[in-house]
Amino acid sequence: MRPRRYLTCEPTHFDVRYAINPWMREDTRVDRALARAQWETLIRAYREHGHTVETVDPTEGLPDMVFAANAALVLGGRVFGSRFHAPQRRPESVAYGNWFKAAGFDVTEAEAVCEGEGDLVPAGPFILAGTGFRTTTAAHHEVQEFFGLPTISLHLVDPRFYHLDTALFVLDDRNIAYFPDAFSPESRAALERLYPDAVIATLEDALAFGLNSVSDGRHVFVAPQAEGLIGRLADHGYVPVPVDLSEFHKAGGGIKCCTQEIHA
Repeated sequence: MRPRRYLTCEPTHFDVRYAINPWMREDTRVDRALARAQWETLIRAYREHGHTVETVDPTEGLPDMVFAANAALVLGGRVFGSRFHAPQRRPESVAYGNWFKAAGFDVTEAEAVCEGEGDLVPAGPFILAGTGFRTTTAAHHEVQEFFGLPTISLHLVDPRFYHLDTALFVLDDRNIAYFPDAFSPESRAALERLYPDAVIATLEDALAFGLNSVSDGRHVFVAPQAEGLIGRLADHGYVPVPVDLSEFHKAGGGIKCCTQEIHA
């Protein structure tokens, strides 16, 4: 475990006003009071486990801005900003970019479609990069050139797992948890070679947003609905910290979606 620095956005304007992934329905009613309570529980859990949490001011008219992970990939004081696939979300890049600049970061915006930590996952000496529904492989090449780290492209094949962070998360510098059937056969084979001791999730775990989790190397902040995954994490020596963000599942997001890690 090591202390982390997280960037988040209050769910002041969180809503489901459009449908840009299979989880979203335009007629869905959002309980904002419940969403805020759940979000505050997550923030409290982070701080109780020794992590720093900062917030971006929410912007009216941007209901998905709460999903901070999608805004960028931040490594070593450099920010690779997102270029969202859906036009409804593109203004979020400006709001987050302004925060990063004010905080003293160098910010570069992607030229190709790229959705930040939704599809770009730092994993020890390289970056795991998702494609298939949002972030393009052209963006993977940009990321490799920008950060100078090997970037491994992984192809997602199930639209329910439209971002890499719905199908995989990093446990520590050596291991991951993932749902194999979210990936193409070739990508599954690559993950099997890279992570022979990975924690394998079931479809039930994945549908419960169990893989939209955040790990500090020891504690894993995870959806309580993913009961099987919680048990397997404990069996592998990790300490599950269940946090219910079920209201955000209505928009296709969970714990990781709400959490941008500022990697040193």
